Parts: sequence; C-alpha cells; structure tokens
Amino acid sequence: MRTLFLAATVAALALQPAAAATAPAFPAISVDTLKGVTSTLASDAFEGRAPTTPGEDKSIVYIAGQVAKAGLKPGNNGSWYQDVPLVQVTATPSVMTISGGRETLSFSAPKDMVVGTHRTVPHVDLANSPLVFVGYGINAPERGWNDYAGVDVKGKTVVILVNDPDWRQPLGQGAFGGREMTYYGRWTYKYEEAVRQGAAAALIIHETEPAAYPWDVVVSSWTGPQLDLDDAGTNARNLPMQGWLSNDAAHRLFAAAGQDLDALAKAAGQKGFHAVPLNLQASLTLDNKVKRQLSHNVVGILPGSSRPGEYFLYSAHWDHFGHCTPDASGDDICNGAIDNASGVAGLVALAKANAKAGPAARSMIFLAVTAEEAGLLGSAYYAAHPLYPLGKTVAGINMDVMNVYGATRDIEVIGRGKSELEPILERWAKVQGRLLVNDATPERGHYFRSDHFSFAKQGVPMLAAGSGQDLVNGGIAAGKAKAEDYNTNHYHKPSDEYDPNWDWSGAVQDLQLYYVIGRELADGKSWPNWYPTAEFRAARDKSRAGQKD
Repeated sequence: MRTLFLAATVAALALQPAAAATAPAFPAISVDTLKGVTSTLASDAFEGRAPTTPGEDKSIVYIAGQVAKAGLKPGNNGSWYQDVPLVQVTATPSVMTISGGRETLSFSAPKDMVVGTHRTVPHVDLANSPLVFVGYGINAPERGWNDYAGVDVKGKTVVILVNDPDWRQPLGQGAFGGREMTYYGRWTYKYEEAVRQGAAAALIIHETEPAAYPWDVVVSSWTGPQLDLDDAGTNARNLPMQGWLSNDAAHRLFAAAGQDLDALAKAAGQKGFHAVPLNLQASLTLDNKVKRQLSHNVVGILPGSSRPGEYFLYSAHWDHFGHCTPDASGDDICNGAIDNASGVAGLVALAKANAKAGPAARSMIFLAVTAEEAGLLGSAYYAAHPLYPLGKTVAGINMDVMNVYGATRDIEVIGRGKSELEPILERWAKVQGRLLVNDATPERGHYFRSDHFSFAKQGVPMLAAGSGQDLVNGGIAAGKAKAEDYNTNHYHKPSDEYDPNWDWSGAVQDLQLYYVIGRELADGKSWPNWYPTAEFRAARDKSRAGQKD
C-alpha cells in the first residue's frame, strides 16, 4: 500500500526520442470511469474488499466485467482469474507476561502489543522466552553491519527497532544512506532475518515517525484474520510469533530490565553495536483459527499485433481490509476508496484507452492483484507463477493510490537512481510541464510497500513514481497538507471513503503519462535494464539470458 500522492509505479521506458519529444499522444481519460469504478468498489456493498470473503467475489466479478467491456480478452487460458492459494490465520493472544525484572509486566492486545503468527497450527506457546534487544535487527555484511554478531538468539525473543540505524541523518549520509529507508528498515525484512537467526519470536518497537504510521494503523492492519501464501504445510518458513510493541509498552519493558530504551536506541544507531540480553522472559499463548482458501488475481490482455509473445504490464491491487476496527461512529468497514479502488479505476481507464487505440506491437497485460495489504501476496504469487514469462515482460506500471486532489507540477521518484529509465521518464514529464523530484518522505520506505516490488525482485524493470506535492492550485503547502491529512486521519481506516467532490485532474494527468509510456514501450523494441549497482540487476540479467527477441 502506498500513501497519498505516491500514486503509481512507473516502469521501464524504451521510447523513440523523436516521437516522445515531438508528438506525445496523450489520450482522453474518462473521469466518469474513474468515478464510477472507485465509488462502486468503495461502496459498503463490497464490504471493504477483503480477500477470500464475499467482498472478494463481488470485486473480482465486477473488475472482470469492466475490463471485458473495455475490450480486453481473458488473460489466463480463457479465464479472467488466476487462483492464488492463501491461508488465513486468526490469532487470539493471551496476556503477555514479562517476568524476571524489577516488576512483572502484563501486556494486553491491542493497547500494548499486536502479536500474531503465520504458522498454520492451532496453538503457539511462548514460555519464558529470554528477551534480547538486537538494535535494528540487521545483518548486512556488504555494509559491515551485523546486529546479531556474537549473540545466539535461537529459541529467544528478539526486540527490534523499526527503520534503518541512520534514518535521522540527511540523505546520502550514514551506513544505510540516511533518510531513505532501505529494505533492511522494513518490518518484513526484520522478521525474515529473525527467522534466519532462529528466533522464536520477534517484537518491533513502534515509533510513529520511523514506522511511517501511528499505532492505530498497526492495530487496524495486524489484528484480526491475517493472510499469507499457503505452502500446504505449516508455513514453517515464518516465525512462530511476530508482532509489535507500543512505544509506551517498550519503555516499560526496558525500565523493568533496568535499561534506558532511548539510550540503547542511540547506541544501536552506531556501527559495532552489540546485542543486549535484557534478562527478562516473555510468555504468551496464541490460539489460532486456520482457514485455507483461494483468492484470485484478475487478468486481462490486449494481444500484440506483431510481437504477441512480448509483454508490457499494468497492475493495481483490488483488495483492502474488509471489516476492521470501528471508528467512533461504529463504522467498521475499511472501504479503501483511495487505497486502492482508485488504482483499479485507473487500470480500467487505461484498458479502455488502449483497447480504443487498438493493439500495440507487444501484448499488454492488465492485472488486478489480490492481498497487497497482507504483504504483496497476489503480486508475489504472480511473480513466482507468471502467466506470461517475466523474461519476456519488458516492464510494468503499477497504480497504488491515485491523486484525487488536483494536478501537480511535479512527479516524485521513489528510490531514484536504480534504473536506466529515469531520464526517459524525465523527458515525458517535461512534455507535461512537470519536474521530477525525489521522494518527499524517503524514511517511509515506499519502494518496498507496493506490488511493483514483487516484480522488481524477479528482475522486471520497475521505477516507483507518481504525483508529487506541488499542487497547481495551492502549491507545496496545500499538497503536503492534503497528504498528511490522508496519512494521519484516513489511511487504513473506515474514513477512506469515496468523495464525489474529489478533483480527478491529477489522476487524469498521471494516467495520460502512464498511457503514453506504456504505449511507446509496447510498440518499441528495446529491453531496458537496471543500473549495474541496483539490487535487481542480477535477476534481470538471469531472466533475459538466452531470450530470443
């Protein structure tokens, strides 16, 4: 999920310079389509579009119907759907007891902690598990950094800080590049590393600024039924327990251990930090309800006219949280209007525009994926089980949150400097009269929080970008205020509802850009790549090896 104004993921661009510079064919984009699809998917009738619920059934049938009307063909051997095997685990935690310190602590959910499991077992018991503070929980040998050096955490509970050690430093400074979060800063990595280290449980200490969202977003996102891809076993690749501690609970825990959390956090930001055993024990039981079922990606295709075995990809996630934590009025439906009914509306609008123009030389895939909010699961499944070879997929554009607050003078580029594509993106932005700018909130790790990341990991050239904050009407101050209001008051909450007064001119502006980029690339013959220093270059080179174009 992406936060506001970081609207879409623009991928590899292989444009003919003269055509791009002199005659961009910006199409008409139907605002009625954007309004109609968004308002329908975000209505209470769709119950928040949680995967594997009646809300999914309504959503995928509706989306398939919309792209069929647009003129696409079913994208999976005559079917509009790709099965995605998921398992749902609903964990009910006991009170967590912290013993061995100055006082015995009792942490309850969700006030003090949010803890669950992706193991598909009926019970998980954590009994007197020793607690170890491992700083930022990072093992990065290429950066000379290992928070686990000299400590054995097998069977223990690791307590971890969120983000990178240098997140407070300016861009470009520090061992991890300062304010721009790396993958090491993401909660997903921290759990993955804890698994590799043999931990029994991992607890991340919440702090609003480096996490990029307040505690109530943790509660709404990680309580209730949790989804994962199903391995048909016990999903033993996951930690037995994983979760978050509130900042207040963490401070009380460290005080009980006779430690100062703030002082240890400061020390953990320095190279050479050594993990600190807290001489406390944690006990917690999870009672789990396990439910295996299928979810679905929706796939449509516009077959290519001359090179149908080569592909360009458009994508957006259709899912949201369904029924969630009620607000003060009792509303418990997280409708996900902006995140991401708007992106699906953009996908449908682009399908209509491309079908109206007729086939490009390469085939164009339109993919609405499931379970993004559960950890990019639908896109990860497609990337692992592609319906069309990724080595033959030239690039893609992913739409996760459209700009509904008006046209902007700028485009934010997330993770700038990763690919050969940025100069071409800049050329198209100039045609629109827009300026490329860096991510306004690099510490939030947006590059790792949307479906483009699943494809990038498999080598498909992707570049995250979208509307910036410099609104044509109101400037940067107005744009920043809109973004912060959404992120603070509506993101992953029941109040993310459709508003008939939204200004869709910014979304139209972006979609016209994405159309021209996709169209030129689908008609071109180039195969762009990542820069040699990018972490995805090796995967792309491997996938392209031996391909005959």
